[in-house]
Amino acid sequence: MPSKVEAHMQTETYLATAIEAAQAAGGFLRANFGRPLTVDENLAHDIKLELDKRTQVLIESLILSKFPDHAIYGEEGISGDQSSEFQWIIDPIDGTVNFFYSIPHFAVSIALRRNGKIIVGVIYDPMRDEMWSVREGQPALLNGQPIAVSTRTELCESIVSVGVSKSLNSINRGLPLFEKMVRGAKKCRMMGSASLDIAYVSCGRLDAYIESMISLWDVAAGILLVESAGGRVDLTPHESAADKYGIVATSGHIPIE
Repeated sequence: MPSKVEAHMQTETYLATAIEAAQAAGGFLRANFGRPLTVDENLAHDIKLELDKRTQVLIESLILSKFPDHAIYGEEGISGDQSSEFQWIIDPIDGTVNFFYSIPHFAVSIALRRNGKIIVGVIYDPMRDEMWSVREGQPALLNGQPIAVSTRTELCESIVSVGVSKSLNSINRGLPLFEKMVRGAKKCRMMGSASLDIAYVSCGRLDAYIESMISLWDVAAGILLVESAGGRVDLTPHESAADKYGIVATSGHIPIE
């Protein structure tokens, strides 16, 4: 078992790799933003782009070139050694619909977990050049500066993001909650990128992010960010959808029921 110093150095290396991969992917996405795009699937409430796959391949290649014995679990598939204790969780474009419609609000999300525990998280907004980063036991950072969740204590003074996912069932479940938050919060938002929603909670821009059905790659990095910034994340397995979760990420200071 590595010493605390060795473990610290390892997570520092893993974080540096995640940042490098996120920046490389972000540069690739900026270069393709606003250009004609190939659509692989045009679904009722979602879009799958060929660019998603190419971006994940770029991230995978960089990570596996340094850690060939690690596993990759991403929105666009798995690769690497799936028996490894180390698993990188990747969303190459979180906010694909925004990206397709040339709305500059999307992100690259990369997390690393060891034996099921998240130890590194990075969320990168390439259009604003904002990099959220964190490693286990260390402060959450935004562009290298420590961040903290909001200190607001009243829902009526808070800004809340409510996601409604992509299925008709999740939309029907999410709309009553959205209505409740619209009536109770200062403002309620639907911005189209779960990873940026949870990153915004970590730095106090939002007081809460709530969604009834989300994939792990959308929020894995943000979970560690919010908790390291002093907030709270409740992640519960979806009762009927495999590999989906309900999430409530908050500052921990406002009443969310």
